[in-house]
Amino acid sequence: MQFGKLAKKYMIVATAALLTMTACGDANQYKPADYEDQPIVGVSSNDNPGPGSTTLPGLMTIGERYVRDDGKMESYLTGEWIDADIAQRRPMAVMIPNNRNALPQYGVSYADIIYEAPMEKCSCTRLMGIFQDYDAMEYVEPIRSARHYFLQEALSYDAIYCNWGLAETYVSPLINSDYVDNISAGVKGIDVSADEAFSRDKERQELGWSLEYTGVMSIDGYNAAVARLGYSTDYPTKNYTFPLPFATDAARAEYENYPDITVIYPGGDHNQQSPNGYSELNPYFVYNPEDHLYYRYQNGEPQIDEMTGEQLAVSNVIIKYVDGGVLDEGGYMNFVVFGAGDGVLFTNGKCVDLKWARDLPFDESLNYTDDVYAQTRYLYAENEEEEVILNKGKTWICLVWNKYRDYTSYS
Repeated sequence: MQFGKLAKKYMIVATAALLTMTACGDANQYKPADYEDQPIVGVSSNDNPGPGSTTLPGLMTIGERYVRDDGKMESYLTGEWIDADIAQRRPMAVMIPNNRNALPQYGVSYADIIYEAPMEKCSCTRLMGIFQDYDAMEYVEPIRSARHYFLQEALSYDAIYCNWGLAETYVSPLINSDYVDNISAGVKGIDVSADEAFSRDKERQELGWSLEYTGVMSIDGYNAAVARLGYSTDYPTKNYTFPLPFATDAARAEYENYPDITVIYPGGDHNQQSPNGYSELNPYFVYNPEDHLYYRYQNGEPQIDEMTGEQLAVSNVIIKYVDGGVLDEGGYMNFVVFGAGDGVLFTNGKCVDLKWARDLPFDESLNYTDDVYAQTRYLYAENEEEEVILNKGKTWICLVWNKYRDYTSYS
């Protein structure tokens, strides 16, 4: 339980004090008189400068959320101003395959946060999109099966977990527990199914796609299943605290004195399959300083959401290094997403080394506890009592085994 106590300490330190300050910007006119932002993060007094203190003077992170007079509220997941009813909506976490035979994908660009991790034998990666604003979508395609580490990450956002299929041995105990609200196709290993949300893409089938890459989840079907199963759609639902500190509208988190990085290869810059263990498609990100976004590439080309025709792009990229191993002869991979570890934040074209911490979700008998909902906190490597600041927008989080961390490259 050592890591769990450490993570809890970090969470307490990071949120213990609030400074009553009002940041400049157009949003000021809406702030309640007693509004409190979070304390300055990454910026300490002149006598004891913290990380980035010379480049982020007076930078504040979003504090308590409030609804402006125009009905907007800052999202817990992106920090951006969106309709308040959406900002307070419980998100859905959707499993999406990301191998060559599964492409193209539809709807992934609507995700506020995208997780990526290698699959069995490092042949490809799988994505999990955390979606909150999905009203403009009709469906997500293709839908794929669950892995326990993705589910564990989804619970940190109190998300409703959506999947078609599962690695039964490793996923069933958690997904069928009282800790999880799931929208799952009815397959072996699923106790509560929601088949009204899923269908097969007949056109894909006729064109020769393998059956496992023809799954579709409709948003209308998802909403119907959530209502039938009686899941709460209010957010937060379990004493939720927002997981990612975002800079306010007053100023960007520039990290001026940190290294410039414009290209990121989570699995290395060539042959990302075994032995370095990431993906056959060799994914990478390229930073555009004009719009401050990281554009996603794989298989030597832009990764496109066919629903919008646009290239996937995010404001922040996090590489989360974790312990792991192979659990069976089929090559099923494990990613230990609780405890503590190292990582890297890429934002505003800069590279910031970090530490991450998250409470362990088990008791002494290895039974799940309410700490399964604990947030991951991302802390400065040089000052582990302060959380790193993200810029407003979408975030992509890559899970990489510590064993393969030396293959990660950026320039």
